[in-house]
Amino acid sequence: MKKLLIPAILIFSAALLPGTEERALAPMPAAVSGNAVATLREGLDLFSMMGVGPRKTWDDVTSKVYVMHLSSGKWYQGHSVPGVLGRVNATAASVRGRIIVLMGGYIVDAQGGERPVSDVNVYEATLREWSRGKDLPIAVGSAIAGVMHERFVYLIGGRTAAGPVNNVQMYDVEKNTWSDATPFPGVPAFGQAGGVADGNIVVIDGAKLGPSGGPKYVASDECWLGKIDGKHPQKIEWSKLPPHPGTARFGIASGGSDRYKRIFFSGGTTTPHDYKGFAYDGKPSEVSPITFEYDVHGHRWEVRSDDTFDPRADARGVLITPYGPVVAGGMAENMAVTSRVTILPRKEGTFGR
Repeated sequence: MKKLLIPAILIFSAALLPGTEERALAPMPAAVSGNAVATLREGLDLFSMMGVGPRKTWDDVTSKVYVMHLSSGKWYQGHSVPGVLGRVNATAASVRGRIIVLMGGYIVDAQGGERPVSDVNVYEATLREWSRGKDLPIAVGSAIAGVMHERFVYLIGGRTAAGPVNNVQMYDVEKNTWSDATPFPGVPAFGQAGGVADGNIVVIDGAKLGPSGGPKYVASDECWLGKIDGKHPQKIEWSKLPPHPGTARFGIASGGSDRYKRIFFSGGTTTPHDYKGFAYDGKPSEVSPITFEYDVHGHRWEVRSDDTFDPRADARGVLITPYGPVVAGGMAENMAVTSRVTILPRKEGTFGR
């Protein structure tokens, strides 16, 4: 912790926007939602990858990458994700502070249809370039991810061309191979929230198939805790968790932290919706102002704020930085795509006081 103290103070003064009552960073160069996010160098470098812009059309889906070095507080455009087409609702995870694994997501056609892809792209910070990783065994979008032993990446749930799944796909970064881990026992879902912290996986909510004659997808309210076997990383012991705070069920930004032994959650909506923010049941989607967390050692839910400044839906992760969890992009009030980047509310005992 002491090693990060002085850099964090310098970063804080350089990166925070002056004159703001709430803690915020400089906005990204462009508004984007459904963007995969990750950090490198212990949270000092922030990455936003792909997603859809304010028009929410097929030709507004991008492959661009935006990077912020917190020491300067400025964003710049990085090397775009390889490929002809951009994707929405891909999932990213960082490994060893220098590798980003970018997985799946949807390609959008001219009619607005979403086709999940099996693409895996690996970014090496030391080389500053992308390479192709081993394709996903099951092509999914709107999944969640976490990392164990700085080697194994877990891709959990998501939606295939046939519908939601409860698979847990495990990627071995060293061997560039995929294998099956123990699936979570709940109803298959996508658009869930969760992450990995200190060998624990939390998976909550998402969208499941709706009843015959009703909306295509409806909200799931299931909450699961998975304990990863330290010697056999493919084995996960699952158990049910009590309900979490708040009523949001879909598109909640989330991310885990080994250092703080917590998984953070913010925003989202009560109603499942597509990448444009249109609810499957036709009702308006409203963004929840609740930010909460799960303490994997205390085995409890805790509310960080019930009135979060500038809450979001479809920001594809919570970024763990030296001075707090951060949300970048997504859809804000009235489901408008935003470029804003905010630091989630402080809570005593988790980050700097």
